[in-house]
This record gives sequence, structure tokens and C-alpha cells, in this order.
Amino acid sequence: MDRFRTRFEVRDERFRRVNGDEWTECLWTGGRWLEGPAWFPAGRYLVFSDIPNDRLLRWDETTGAVGVFRQPAGYANGHTVDRRGRLVSCEQGARRVTRTEADGTDTVLAERWRGKRLNSPNDVVEHSDGSIWFTDPSYGIDSDYEGHRAESEIGGNHVYRVDPHDGAVRRVADDFGQPNGLAFSPDESLLYVVDTRAKHLRRFAVAEGGTLRGGEVFATCEAGSFDGVRLDDAGRVWAAAHDGLHCFDPDGTLLGKLHLPEVVANFTFGGPKRNQLYICASSSLFSLRVNVNGARYPGW
Repeated sequence: MDRFRTRFEVRDERFRRVNGDEWTECLWTGGRWLEGPAWFPAGRYLVFSDIPNDRLLRWDETTGAVGVFRQPAGYANGHTVDRRGRLVSCEQGARRVTRTEADGTDTVLAERWRGKRLNSPNDVVEHSDGSIWFTDPSYGIDSDYEGHRAESEIGGNHVYRVDPHDGAVRRVADDFGQPNGLAFSPDESLLYVVDTRAKHLRRFAVAEGGTLRGGEVFATCEAGSFDGVRLDDAGRVWAAAHDGLHCFDPDGTLLGKLHLPEVVANFTFGGPKRNQLYICASSSLFSLRVNVNGARYPGW
């Protein structure tokens, strides 16, 4: 399957103007469970995880080639590229969040909270103040499929913030079943966090000092459960689900869907204009160019 006809489903008239390529490309297939795509603009390549195979893969836009970027990879799941162009990774197996420096060495950003080992960091974002925010469900310690079976030392699945000044790991939300994907609104005043176990997406107000307020349910998934989440520059919220990507207006209305043939885990906006969607769906990497642009955050 090299490509298939793109199918947008309109649920609200406001979504009718959203469109893209007539054909969606399959850039690569052959993974066990793909996750965490991260786009590197300077190098024109995408790094993504194949979690059960414990490897990071790299797709090169200039050649179309896919190769191993890192193996073993700590059963890495989600990634982000920070404002200095460095890869920040959630390593489920190693139970830590790391940053890959320019010389290829790794810096551990978080591995414990109050002296106890994290469960299995899942997804990560950076705030313009330099803080790192990540979710920590139990998927990497539930079995040996995506990590190493172990008991939780913390006894819960939470959301954390790494302080940019002292490196302290602070819990910012503690009432999740399985926190998963997370993303800031374009002005960073809001944080959206998926709870996969509850099959919904929650919205928090980001207060000064890196604390959260609110946490109301923003949207409930009608096709399996949500996973990764991203925003476009109009503030629309895009969430990965079992039948594709769901797009929500900031008022919470389901505007429409982009249907995919495999269960979608995560995705990102890439390309020079942030209008190329790269989608990790089960065993395959899909891509299409759309007429919306991914959010551009302060400091970029």
C-alpha cells in the first residue's frame, strides 16, 4: 500500500474548509507499534519510535529512506524537539526522560519523583520558559512488551513538570487513570492532556509558576481511545484515535475526522510551513500535506 485516497469526514460546517492532498502516502510499514514522531526542520528528517522492537527509526525527506536511528532505545515512546533542536525522549523501559545533546550524549532530565522511580514516561512537550512537561502512565511496566514488567514505586499515574532552573521534578496533576498525549495551546495558556483509560481529553489552565488549574473534560473519544494530541495555529485540537485523527474546535465541538486505515497512535506537523502531517498508525508511517498549519509556539 503506497498510497490511498484521503478521506476527511465533515461533522461541522466549520471543518469544510479543512482539506489536503487527494492521496495519503504510506512512507514506510513494518513496525510493531509506531509512536512519537518528531520533526527536525534543519535536517529534513523525522525520528519515530517502534516501541516493542526497542528502536528509533529515521525517515529522510530528501531520499525517502528509513533506517535505524538508535537501538536499543530504552523502549522510547514519545518525543519532542526542543527550541535548541535537541531530541527529548520518553524512555519507557529505562523509566526516564532524556535529552540527546549535539555531541550524541544523553542528559537525564527526569527519572525519579520524591526518590521513587517513575513508571514509564510516555509523551513530552517543552514550554517556552524551558520547562519540560511529561506524562507517566504504567504501560512500560505493565508487561515486557513495551518495557520491563515491574511494580510501580509511585503507586499512581501522573503528569509532571521539570523545572528549567533547578531541574526539580514536580507533580502537576494526580487524578488520571492513564495520562498519555499532551500539548499546549498556541499561546501556552492551556494544556490539553489525554487520559486513555477514561477515553477522554482534559483541558487545564496553565498558571504562573508552572501549576495547573481546572482540568475539565474537553472531549470524549467515540472511536476507541485518544492517544497523541497536537494543536494547529487556529487553536483547533487534533487527537489520535482508533479510526484516524479527530479535530475539535476550541469550544469542544467535534468538527471532523481524517480517517486512516490503521489505529493511530501519534502524529506531528512538519515541513517548512508546519503543514505536513506525519502520522504513526500501528505498523505504518503515513503522510499528507494539509491546508492548516501546526501551532507555532513562543520562542520558535
